[in-house]
Amino acid sequence: MRIELLHFASFRDAIGRDRETREIADGTRVRELWASLSREVPLFGRFPSPPPAAVNREYVPSETVLRDGDEVAFLPPVAGG
Repeated sequence: MRIELLHFASFRDAIGRDRETREIADGTRVRELWASLSREVPLFGRFPSPPPAAVNREYVPSETVLRDGDEVAFLPPVAGG
């Protein structure tokens, strides 16, 4: 199945693009998608657990099962002051 993966801020900088289409296996959970990305992108591998995620613009738990056509975004940490 296909999903649209959006990248923001430091995640966008680390992966070099702001969006991509990915083929993933049926039944893939948000945490499994993050684990796969973490093996590909060194910055992502530094996180001990998945960052907050949104699927179709709504926050979801990492156990959420993804569906064909979902739009997924992992939200990078931000600092302010």
